[in-house]
Amino acid sequence: MTDHPHPPLAGSVTGGRKINPGIAFGIAAYAIWGLLPSFIKLLHPLPAPDILAHRILWSLLLLTVLAVGLRHGPALYRIVRTPRLLLALSASASLIGLNWLFYIIAVNSGHVAEASLGYFINPLVNVVLGVVILRERLGRIETVAVSLAGAAVAFLAIWQGGLPYIPLILAFTFAFYGLIRKMTPVDALDGLLVETSILAPAALAWLMLAGTTLTTGGPGWPLLAASGVVTALPLLLFAAAAKRIRYSDLGLLQYLSPTLQLTLAVFVYGEKLHAAQIAAFVLIWIALAIYAVGTSIRTRRAAAVVAD
Repeated sequence: MTDHPHPPLAGSVTGGRKINPGIAFGIAAYAIWGLLPSFIKLLHPLPAPDILAHRILWSLLLLTVLAVGLRHGPALYRIVRTPRLLLALSASASLIGLNWLFYIIAVNSGHVAEASLGYFINPLVNVVLGVVILRERLGRIETVAVSLAGAAVAFLAIWQGGLPYIPLILAFTFAFYGLIRKMTPVDALDGLLVETSILAPAALAWLMLAGTTLTTGGPGWPLLAASGVVTALPLLLFAAAAKRIRYSDLGLLQYLSPTLQLTLAVFVYGEKLHAAQIAAFVLIWIALAIYAVGTSIRTRRAAAVVAD
């Protein structure tokens, strides 16, 4: 896979306007993640660490089959023989493992809305990382958007007497995960296979030591096996999107996922939102809208310069 750190949002025009496939990959990934709470709740009453372990192991099996079928052996061999790549993927594996665990805990404890807040914050964390680390340029309008998001988090922290640690952990672990994957020159499938291979020994050891058995009325083996698909597929789509579009633009797409999660939390699972939480959500929505406007203006100006 060729790494394109800063491609335009639209591809070349051939018989009509062509959309960068990275946009489609990103939308598909975030839609699956937005509906993920419904799947995780089907795995109840398994404890969160057990669900995480099954997600890792079934994902590893699925990815191995794909890698063998697509003959990715030489690429995987190159990764294994390159310490720099192994180190980067070890870091990204640790981050995504923590992200999965805290997300499962939030969903199983009835805090889907709180988890969705983390993923509302995450796009703007992506923007900050894109500016600070990838040197992507941020205009005044986007700066206002990021500041508003920071104000929303500060307001929520003051209201509840401490930092909203679950949303912040989810936001920052996934933001740094995406950043590492964008900067690591490996194929989406190969990278995820190595990551799950790194996590697999701990997952297997946990299931063996915990001795948890499948209970009557709980998830069966087919449902647990499906956890590999719902885990691996959106991550493959996300990694493919991250290679094709700017990281700050990828962050903008992500609002789709927490919007779906929040909709499920309020209208399906009946979670109640306090006035302060609603105010924080509103501030972040305003920040996202401002950022969208800023990005649109910047894109039009860039297109005008190219046209001239």
